[in-house]
Amino acid sequence: MGVGGNFWDLLKPHARFEGFDFLRNKRVAVDLSYWIVQHETAIKGYTRKPHIRLTFFRTINLFSKFGAYPVFVLDGTPSPLKSQARIARFFKSSGIELSSLPEAEEGVSFERNHAFRKCVEECVELLELLGMPVLKAKGEAEALCAQLNREGHVDACITSDSDAFLYGAHCVIKRIQPNSKEPFECYNISDIEVGLGLKQKHLIAISLLVGSDHDLNGIMGIGLETAVRFVKCFSEDEILNRLHEIARGDIDSGGEALRSPDEKSPKPKFPHCSHCGHPGNKKAHLKFSCEVCNSTAGVICWKKPVGFKCDCPSCDSDRKEKEKKKNETWRLAVCKKIASEKEFPNDKIIQMYLRIHHGVDDNPFMKWASPQGQMLVDYLSYQQHWEPSYIRQRLLPMLSTIYLRDKASSPSSNLLHDQYEFHGIQRIKIRYGHAFYVVNWKKAATLSSDEVYNTPEETEELDESLDSLEDPDVLRIHIDDGCCFLSTDEDMELVRNAFPEKVQFLKEKELKEMKSRKRKSPKNLDSSASPSVQLSITEFYRSSKSVGQNKLEENAENNSHGSSAGKRKEPSSRFSKSTRRRLLFG
Repeated sequence: MGVGGNFWDLLKPHARFEGFDFLRNKRVAVDLSYWIVQHETAIKGYTRKPHIRLTFFRTINLFSKFGAYPVFVLDGTPSPLKSQARIARFFKSSGIELSSLPEAEEGVSFERNHAFRKCVEECVELLELLGMPVLKAKGEAEALCAQLNREGHVDACITSDSDAFLYGAHCVIKRIQPNSKEPFECYNISDIEVGLGLKQKHLIAISLLVGSDHDLNGIMGIGLETAVRFVKCFSEDEILNRLHEIARGDIDSGGEALRSPDEKSPKPKFPHCSHCGHPGNKKAHLKFSCEVCNSTAGVICWKKPVGFKCDCPSCDSDRKEKEKKKNETWRLAVCKKIASEKEFPNDKIIQMYLRIHHGVDDNPFMKWASPQGQMLVDYLSYQQHWEPSYIRQRLLPMLSTIYLRDKASSPSSNLLHDQYEFHGIQRIKIRYGHAFYVVNWKKAATLSSDEVYNTPEETEELDESLDSLEDPDVLRIHIDDGCCFLSTDEDMELVRNAFPEKVQFLKEKELKEMKSRKRKSPKNLDSSASPSVQLSITEFYRSSKSVGQNKLEENAENNSHGSSAGKRKEPSSRFSKSTRRRLLFG
């Protein structure tokens, strides 16, 4: 939740939508509780243990597709204030009167329910098998995420809790949409400061006025719009002190005095023409003319339009005085509401937000290791009832990313997953406006036909595309001349650093093919075939129809011959998708 009153809607106009490479080679802190709650809400009841499934796929996508280094942060022991607010929220949602709400004892905190803690433990076990670092906060996970971001240990935080800004976070990623050109919805504190004029202490003051996870009520009668307008009347250094002064009854601290001592006497009012609205009266304008209307003597001046406002110094000063009085009355009403609230503001909440450390020292231990393949297979086979070949297949994008990174830093002859060797770059693929290399991997061991036919087939394919947000990249598998190949989409920079000679060869090959096509292109073209001459609609459809009929006749002739050469072009057509997957990952 975070700050109440639809706080995210206030920040929405200042969001940035970043592209695929935004997190490339960057560290990012992930609030694991936010993932688990979101998973349970999204697909609960549609799949077995959704928190494990979606944590597995999201982590692989974040690591391989976006090239990030995720650090997962767990909630610690919640503060007594958070525990009391959590109980109050439960009473409110259950329709129980809040008057029967038990008071939390001093220093006593209440943990989440056992089912949620079990989900967290299972996800942590999975993340450790994947080689991801996991940190535990003293209190709130978003507080530790903000600390890591503020101190420069990570470049961004992934959480939907707006409290992260109150703890000092600089960049928060609220939502990830992998299947789009701009998958990251980011919020930067610098954009909020420029666009809204609000800094960290301003945001803390707003949370005290409208409510938050630690105080659900806030101040009765003060909404988000009123709170934002009020705190912007003060600088960041004075806002919290002014709230203390107003709460003690010093109402004058809420704004400037209506009039200074030398302005207490009423100002003289100047007459205005009832016909044109300009300074002077109607009779004088008829006799001597109106300077503003440029009328002549004896001729009535222009009639003022609907909604006319005079711009003379007297009227302008009068409007400013009325606006000042109106604002002063409004500020006075807000100050009275604040002063009527007991025990406001809560210093414990303020100190919690301004605390520097939330669970780690200045140098937190963050290390990324390779996934423990066989233990992962055993764990997911037990928890999710997935087949080992399916698990290895889904894990391969993460392994290929690690392999390419290691290959670039320390070239060696080690195989990917001890089974596959880099075979070549097939082509460049554009996906959602982002370019990838389609890389072919060849399985080191050669398969015989006996191994192929003796592999049992599955009777049912697994449906793992329930949520497109966590849907992993599907590997393309094919078999040629007894060898198994698979194709993956890899980051172009990773492939370029790991295999520069392959990338250079691909560029030279494309250049040669381009030159060859230019040489083969006929120089003398018919007027009907020339691109500079536009065909009539009748000629265009006649030529298209004849070409289509020729292609259909050629295909029918090829199919009727049934040549063995044609069969050898698609050697994998006799194998089902599940069989090919078992051949590669079984």
